[in-house]
Amino acid sequence: MTEMLLKYFREQQKQVETERIYNTQCPYCSMQCKMQLVEQTHVKRKTYKTIGRDNPTSQGRLCIKGMNAHQHPLHKDRIQYPLLKVKGEFVKISWREALDYIKEHVTEIQEKNGADALGVYGSASITNEEAYLLGKFARVALKTKYIDYNGRLCMSAAASAASKTFGMDRGFTNSLQEIPFTECIMLAGTNIAECQPTIMPYFEKAKENGAFIIAIDPRETGTTKIADLHLKLKPGSDAALANGILKVIIEENYLDERFLQERVNGFEEVMQYVASLEFSVIEEITGVPLEKMYQAARMFGQRETGMIFTARGVEQQTDGSAAVQNFLNILLSVGKIGKPRCGYGAITGQGNGQGAREHGQKADQLPGYRSIENHEHRMYIADVWNIEEKDLPRKGVSAYEMIEKIHDGEIKGLFLVCSNPTVSNPNANFVKKAFEKLEFLVVADMFESETAKLANLILPASSYLEDEGTMTNVEGRVTLREASFPRRGEIKHDWEILCEIAKVLRKEEYFSFSSAEEIFNELRIASKGGIADYSGITYERLRAEKGILWPCRSLTDKGTERLFETRFAHSDGKAMMVPVSNQAIVPKAKITKKYPLYLTTGRVVSHYLTGVQTRKSASLSARNFESFMEIHPSTAKKYEISNQELVQIESSYGRIVVRSKFSEGIRPDTVFVPFHWADSQNVNNLVSEKLDPACKMPGFKVSAVNISPSVKRSSY
Repeated sequence: MTEMLLKYFREQQKQVETERIYNTQCPYCSMQCKMQLVEQTHVKRKTYKTIGRDNPTSQGRLCIKGMNAHQHPLHKDRIQYPLLKVKGEFVKISWREALDYIKEHVTEIQEKNGADALGVYGSASITNEEAYLLGKFARVALKTKYIDYNGRLCMSAAASAASKTFGMDRGFTNSLQEIPFTECIMLAGTNIAECQPTIMPYFEKAKENGAFIIAIDPRETGTTKIADLHLKLKPGSDAALANGILKVIIEENYLDERFLQERVNGFEEVMQYVASLEFSVIEEITGVPLEKMYQAARMFGQRETGMIFTARGVEQQTDGSAAVQNFLNILLSVGKIGKPRCGYGAITGQGNGQGAREHGQKADQLPGYRSIENHEHRMYIADVWNIEEKDLPRKGVSAYEMIEKIHDGEIKGLFLVCSNPTVSNPNANFVKKAFEKLEFLVVADMFESETAKLANLILPASSYLEDEGTMTNVEGRVTLREASFPRRGEIKHDWEILCEIAKVLRKEEYFSFSSAEEIFNELRIASKGGIADYSGITYERLRAEKGILWPCRSLTDKGTERLFETRFAHSDGKAMMVPVSNQAIVPKAKITKKYPLYLTTGRVVSHYLTGVQTRKSASLSARNFESFMEIHPSTAKKYEISNQELVQIESSYGRIVVRSKFSEGIRPDTVFVPFHWADSQNVNNLVSEKLDPACKMPGFKVSAVNISPSVKRSSY
């Protein structure tokens, strides 16, 4: 049998006429793994496979998503031509017709309703160049203040917390290479085993080297399996748990008093607040036994080095920003930052979750992490863009708040790039109704997503295989994504689309770019002197050095491997600690008699975001072809639910139907549903529209629901 297989493969190899290799990067998570697409032309067909390339971040590793990423850009459903909706159906039109259509409707809407009647909704999956250009497009070509992006639903809490605590936000304060050598690691609300699989070896190596790993999650996951201590808290109680750990650290005096005195403001206020808290109350709020809080605090306090990592489990709450701040309070209290093998990491979800939030897509932000309300910052960017400062719009609103303005009729037209907000936002039924009210919706995408189906016009956008540009990974390492795969049909890059629209709107002088590198060179100037300073980075350097950690302020600057070694980014050089309440300012969902269970959401390893791309991959879709509800067997018995049975889940916002999946690793008072599916399986139909007041993050991780068998049983 073996000889027959070898003979078969030899015969197949003989039939290969040509082979081409395309260098690229994975389009999915923030690890941004380098890889190659191998295209082989056989006698009668072409075959493709993806292999990893060596790089400083993932060292040649790929996960199951990366290995099969090429399947979606090669899919038969890929949009290759502009599509205009005529009498409810999309019809193919030319680019000239598409641009004329845009010009006509933009002009009509703005002349009738003002510049702010148009909005722009961006993405954390596009390149830095395109994120930068999208912000410029909104403010210069459209002159609207309304721009925000889907990263608001992903990284805003961590970004807000880091900015308030440290004075700046870069995903990791250290490089990944330090993780294997730290002595204690706290993983708060992160399931890296499924969300960023190629980062796992860093933590596995740390464990081999003797690190004590603490995992904080309501569920047992592939990540919690490597932990020495699992704190299985109630959903939404992360801030209170951090207070419990901090209280032990203070009472047992694991404090780094010299560090606190010399480098931190606000510790006295935090200490006084924490002293007023009762352990019994924290225990009741969190469901975590006091002895486990003591164990976590002692291990993190006593070890010489340690790191804390947070992700969506902590952040996607109506007090997510405060909860992250409280974990940073823990880190500062023991002085474990700015030193080797000590630091913080916000484990970004989207591919360019870091870079896309640095250069102008956020409602209140200008390139380089500048503030749109700061006069000096406005003057600098206006000069770079060659416009008057007075013509630069002021601050807009967050992504969900833009949707509320669409619903209220204030925003009448929208440009949408690489996002699927009718599925990804909370209160998804409301969001869809809002989008249906738009007079004018233009979507740039690769497929007819659930949101694109509502568009007046869809523009065919290029994929990661075709679209060259820089991405900034989970560490804050800027990388160059090479992309030379030939485009089919009339597909264009996002930056080309923006430049062509700007041209018909008579703003060509501000958008006369002919390559991604040209845009990057302007971004370098725009970011110079800002917190996220890319001015010393060039395409040539990125090719030679395989990525550079920002800030990088000159061509001789090697980049910044470790932040805050001598000072923090606040004007006085000190970090800021603030007391964090056990209770959110915006009340979270509470379980009641009508809605007696907590619902929390998350990812599975085979899918990404709303699944538009991964569900086009046969290899990935086959692994998880439908959504599910993870439930403890004892809870299922109580509600008369069988394993693998269709179940209705209902909140005060809507209902969905998914299949049950028994797991003894989840809390009995909690069910879990992934968010990669749409329509009747879209878990965001159940999620409240309430937002974190600090960063406008929705509370995806805490909802109150009831459950029942989808098909009512009859007894005969």
